[in-house]
Amino acid sequence: MNVLRIILQILIIWLFYYAGVLIVEWTGVFIPPSIIGLVLLWVCLMLNIVKVKWIQNGAGFLISFLTLFFIPTTVGIIEYPELSTLAGVLLMLAVILSTLVTLFITGKTAQWIEKKETELEHRKQLIEKEEPIMELSMEQEVMQSDSASRDY
Repeated sequence: MNVLRIILQILIIWLFYYAGVLIVEWTGVFIPPSIIGLVLLWVCLMLNIVKVKWIQNGAGFLISFLTLFFIPTTVGIIEYPELSTLAGVLLMLAVILSTLVTLFITGKTAQWIEKKETELEHRKQLIEKEEPIMELSMEQEVMQSDSASRDY
């Protein structure tokens, strides 16, 4: 039963990939179909059209075999000895450096967003604490106006 569930969940993921293929064919857009399918899946997950539990086991299964997908790339690199020359070393250095810069910028951006969200949450808490005080003061004003009108 579990095997059938995983196969169906992989089929759901594949359907999103295939939707991306159809969109690329129909529109001629220059974005890879897998990226379009991934974005469609993400949107459906965010809108709760697709529940995480519907694809969780299938995605976990695919991720567990992810390293096997990189073996052809590694073999391909071995077939190009010119990558071990100065130009290849510079290319790898550029890839590593750009990856580190991307990680740094992504980390700083995530920290900035988290800081802003924390500040917003703190402001909301302060506003929630102030509302009862404002309500009390408004009640006091009503009571004072009532007592003032009775004095006349």
